[in-house]
Amino acid sequence: MKQSSSSLRWASALLGLAALAASGSALAAKDVVLAIGYQPETLDPYNTNTTITTAVTKTFYEGLFQFDKDLKVQNVLAESYDVSKDGLVYTIKLRSGVKFHDGTDFNAEAVKVTLDRVLNQDNKLLRYNQFNRVGKVEAVNPTTVRITLKEPFGPFINSLAHASAAMISPTALKKWGNKDIAFHPVGTGPFEFVEWKQTDAVKAKKFDGYWKKGYPKVDNLQWKPVLENNTRAAMLQTGEADFAFPIPYEQAELLKKSDKLEVVASPSIITRFLAFNMLQKPYDNPKVREAIGYAINKEALSKVAFGGYAFPAQGVMPQGVKFAEKMAPIPYDVKKAKALLAEAGYPNGFESVLWSAYNNTTSQKTIQFVQQQLAQVGIKLQVQALEVGQRTEQVDAWPDPKTAKVRMYYTGWSSSTGEADWGLRPLFASESWAPKLNNMSFYKSDVVDAAIAKALVTVDDKEKAALYKTAQDEIRKDLPRVPLVTEQNLSAHAKRLSGVFVMPDANINIDAMSVSN
Repeated sequence: MKQSSSSLRWASALLGLAALAASGSALAAKDVVLAIGYQPETLDPYNTNTTITTAVTKTFYEGLFQFDKDLKVQNVLAESYDVSKDGLVYTIKLRSGVKFHDGTDFNAEAVKVTLDRVLNQDNKLLRYNQFNRVGKVEAVNPTTVRITLKEPFGPFINSLAHASAAMISPTALKKWGNKDIAFHPVGTGPFEFVEWKQTDAVKAKKFDGYWKKGYPKVDNLQWKPVLENNTRAAMLQTGEADFAFPIPYEQAELLKKSDKLEVVASPSIITRFLAFNMLQKPYDNPKVREAIGYAINKEALSKVAFGGYAFPAQGVMPQGVKFAEKMAPIPYDVKKAKALLAEAGYPNGFESVLWSAYNNTTSQKTIQFVQQQLAQVGIKLQVQALEVGQRTEQVDAWPDPKTAKVRMYYTGWSSSTGEADWGLRPLFASESWAPKLNNMSFYKSDVVDAAIAKALVTVDDKEKAALYKTAQDEIRKDLPRVPLVTEQNLSAHAKRLSGVFVMPDANINIDAMSVSN
C-alpha cells in the first residue's frame, strides 16, 4: 500500500506552517478552523453514513431534535411532541419564527417536503432505512406536523434526533434538485454555506438571521480535512487550526505540554471491526472468521495504533449504547487460530486482500498491524487504505452483492442514535445488505433478523433487552465481523476556543462555539 508521507514531507509541512504563522497570517479573532481526519463525501445529511460528514452538515442544518453530550434527546426546531397510545402517530409542535438561510419560512410543510424526499425510494438516499417505517407525513397547520408510522417504532424520536434528520429548505430543494443539493446546503443552522473545495475545505459564514439570539459567536468557520495525523497536530501548534480531531494518539503527551492547547480524551461508542464478505471463500467458513479473531492481539493493537487510547472491544456493541451486552474480548491465541484454520481446510493459511474504509494514519497503522498479525498464522494480506471515492464506489454503492470485490474490510461504527437498533440493524440485518445499508458482510441469520424485527415493535424494555441479547449472542457466535477495539475520542483545541466538543458517537458539537482574544 502507499505510505502517507515521508519524514521529509512532515518536516516541510511543519516548517511551512510555522512560516505562515510567523508571517502574520494568523486567524482573525472571530474566525475558526476545525481540522478533521476524514474528508466529507457530501453535504447532504440524508445521503451519508459517515459521522464526520454529518458533523460538517450540522454547520448549516438543524433537525427537530438533537442529542446532548450524554446522548439524551433535546428539542431544537420542535417545541414538543405527543405520541398516540398505539405508538403510531407522532404529533409534533414546531418552533415558529424560524427561517432558512434563503429566507424561506421553516414550517410543517418544510418538514413534510424534507421527509417525503428521503422516503421516496427513487431518490436512493442512504438514510432511507432510518425512516422507512414512516407511512405518512402531514402538515396539519404551519406549526404542527403529524407523522404516522406503518408500525410501532420505539426509537423513532432518536432517529429524528440523529444529525442526518436535518430540515432542508424546500425552495433550495426545488432549485437544486435531489442530487445537487449535496453541494448547496440551505438549512436553518447557525452558518451559511460559502464554498466547498472537496480536497480542501468546507467554508461557512455567520447566518445573521439565526433564530437563537446571540449566536453564532463566530464570524467565519472552516472544516478542513487533514488526513495526515502529524500535519493535523502541527496545525494546532502553529495556530493554523483552532481544533483538531482525531488527535494522533502518539502525540497526546507532547500536545499536553503546550500552554496554548488543551487535549481532551472522552468516552466513545465507536467500535472498530474487521468485516468479512461471507459470500466468498474462505470467509464463508465460520472457523476462518473465528481463527482471525484469535489471531489478532487487541491489547497490542490498542497500544500500537491508538497509543493506549483504546481497549479491546467488549462485545458487538460498545458500553454506553442502550441494550448493549458486555462480552469478554476475543482472546489472543495464535495456537488456537492455527488449529481452527487447519480444521477449516487451510493449514497453510491463504492469500487475501484487506481494505480500510479510511486512509488516515491511524487506520493505516491498524491494517499494517493486522497484516503482520495474520501473517503469523499463514494469512498473507495485501492491504489498501481506500480514498473516499474508492470506498463509495467499491463498497458502499456496489450494486450486486454477488460480485462485490470487498473481501476483508476494516471499518468502524457508532450507534449514533444511542440505542441498539442502529447498532445492529444497519450492520447485521439481512435487509441491510450493502448498498442498501452497511451489512457489507452480506450476513444473514434468521435468529438475528427475527430478534431485531421484534425488538423494533416492542415497547417493553425487558422484552426488548432479551431480544437484543439473543441477537448479540448469535452475532458473536457467527462473527460476520470481528470486534477489535473501542477507542476514546481524542481531540485538542486552542485555549482561545470554547464550546466545541466531541460527542460519544464522534460527532462534533459546535452549538456554543466562541473565541476569546
